Amino acid sequence: MVKSTWQQTARLTLVAACIGTLAACGESTDISEAQFTRTGEIIAYGGGEGRSANACFLCHGREGHGDGRLVPRLAGLDAGYLRRQLDDYASGRRRHDAMAQVAGKLAPASREKVSRYYASLTGPAFTDDGNPNSRTGGIYHNGDTRRGLTPCAGCHGSNGEGQGAAIPPLGTQPAAFLEAQLRSWQRGDRQNDPGHVMLKLSRKLSEAEIVSVSAFAAALSGAYPRPRPAASLPARRDDPRNDASGPRPHAPR
Repeated sequence: MVKSTWQQTARLTLVAACIGTLAACGESTDISEAQFTRTGEIIAYGGGEGRSANACFLCHGREGHGDGRLVPRLAGLDAGYLRRQLDDYASGRRRHDAMAQVAGKLAPASREKVSRYYASLTGPAFTDDGNPNSRTGGIYHNGDTRRGLTPCAGCHGSNGEGQGAAIPPLGTQPAAFLEAQLRSWQRGDRQNDPGHVMLKLSRKLSEAEIVSVSAFAAALSGAYPRPRPAASLPARRDDPRNDASGPRPHAPR
C-alpha cells in the first residue's frame, strides 16, 4: 500500500530528528559510524560522515527536487553521474564551497549509497506551461556553425534527457541553475568534462544566449513523457478491448 504524503513526511522527519539527536551525542556514546551511513536515505537525511549539518535534504528537499532556482533536482538522475559529481566536488574539479564540504566528508562508499538513493527517487511531473522557449529550436537544436557551436541536443538529447552517467539531463532542471552552470564553465570553475567541451562551448555564448538557452532547456520534458489527455491513452493490457497480440503500448520519449 502506498503511504500518504503526510505519513512519508512524518517518517522522514523522524529519521532526520533521530539522526540529529544521535549526532549531538558525539563521542560520549558507543554508536558506531556505520549507524550514520547504513543506507543512502540515512546519509541524505543525516549527512553521513559529515553529520546533520551536511544533510542533503536541507538544500535539495525531501523529494530531491531542489528549490526551483539555484539548487538542482537530484531525483531520478543517473546514479553514476551523481557519484561522479560528488567525487569531482571532493577533488576540486567542480568548484562549489558548500558541496566541496559535503562531498569531502563522505567516504567513497557513502557517496555511492546516497547517489543510488537519489537515483531511485521519482523525478518531477512534467507540465508544459506554454513557455515560448519550448516552441523554437534556437541554439539548443540548431547550434551555430559559423561560430563552431554544436547543437546542445546532440549530447543532451532532443528532450533534454541526457545520456546516463556520461551526460546529465537538462529538462525540468531550474533555468537559473542551468545559467549558473554555463557561467561556471565559462570561468573555469567546472573542469570535469571530457576534452573541456563545455568550457569551449560556453565561452562562445553571450550572456543573452546563456539566459535564452537555459530557459529553453529547462522547459524540455527531460526523461519524463509529456502528459497526454486521458482519451488518447492506449487501453490497458488487461482490457478485453485491447488485442493482447498487438504491439505493447509505450510512453513517448
